[in-house]
Amino acid sequence: MRKGAWIVALAVAFAAASHAQLARQLPANGKLGELIGPQPYPLVQINNKVLRLAPGGRIINEQNRTIVHSYLPQQAHVYFVEDMNGDISRIYLLRPDELENLQRAR
Repeated sequence: MRKGAWIVALAVAFAAASHAQLARQLPANGKLGELIGPQPYPLVQINNKVLRLAPGGRIINEQNRTIVHSYLPQQAHVYFVEDMNGDISRIYLLRPDELENLQRAR
């Protein structure tokens, strides 16, 4: 009897955890921007400025998964980090709650 109750409790806990969106730890040295339109690889347009994605640069979607350049949406709010050469080393596609928190923090 107890074993069955534990299994049910664990199943409920895992189901609840899978629906919850955990807060991501975004780097402190990033900038908020808006991704606009498709650009040929390795270029991205953020805030009407065409920037280069650094070699080894990562694009991280709303589910915190790494995606390739060809999967970038037409438009999105992003948080990006530039390297010492001015190239983009990381782009985070933001969820609405993350965008709201970043705008509030400004």
